[in-house]
Amino acid sequence: QVQLVESGGGLVQPGGSLRLSCAASGITFSIYGLRWYRQAPGKQRELVASITNGGTTNYADSVKGRFTISRDNAKRTVYLEMNSMKPEDTAVYYCYAGVVSGYWGKGTLVTVSS
Repeated sequence: QVQLVESGGGLVQPGGSLRLSCAASGITFSIYGLRWYRQAPGKQRELVASITNGGTTNYADSVKGRFTISRDNAKRTVYLEMNSMKPEDTAVYYCYAGVVSGYWGKGTLVTVSS
């Protein structure tokens, strides 16, 4: 049974930082490409960051220079380090693991507000 479980969300002030984690089970983690998506209220889900099984990363323009995606294959975990956060980063953040088919976590809420 495949499970992706996100954690680390919460309330942060503008300019602050959070680190999200997504722990995986039931898959051969090291071969999977991993992504973080987010969905703000009333908006479509959007891709925030991705990392290949080889470690190549890509970011949405809106988060470049502020967010960092990384993976620890030994811990079967993908991370999203978020710095200099803005109110527009408020969303539910989801992790995704995919090869031919993919799996989603249930999401963790991030709120950026003073």
